[in-house]
Amino acid sequence: MLKLEQQLCFPIYALSRQITALYRPLLEKLDLTYPQYLVMLLLWETNKISIKEIGEKLLLDTGTLTPLLKRLEQKQYLTRKRSEEDERIVLIELTSGGLKLKYAAAGIPGALFCALDITEGEMVSLQQKLTGILNTINKHHG
Repeated sequence: MLKLEQQLCFPIYALSRQITALYRPLLEKLDLTYPQYLVMLLLWETNKISIKEIGEKLLLDTGTLTPLLKRLEQKQYLTRKRSEEDERIVLIELTSGGLKLKYAAAGIPGALFCALDITEGEMVSLQQKLTGILNTINKHHG
């Protein structure tokens, strides 16, 4: 049981690192890190979201998110504002610069898909399976 090839964790870990490495040159053109890209993906979907919700969706703590969000704010891709209804809540909102970045990033998913050399069906199946496992872990241990 203690052989590397029998461990589920290793291929997932190695694949995650390799996929992130495939993203790197695509994101460098946009001056984004992979975690910054994930935040921008959420903003492109919602336009406005709380830091707490970002942390929950990306499984990141506020200690990790705060400096990341500050850098994106310095790049003028988003704003951080306290909620008028509840001052404890900090809302992150997309700027026009952040919206323009969406169009610059539009080719990234397709480029990554081509680099993986799998069919669309295989990708959808793999994504569903991994999301299911992640949801199960979060439900029982999150």
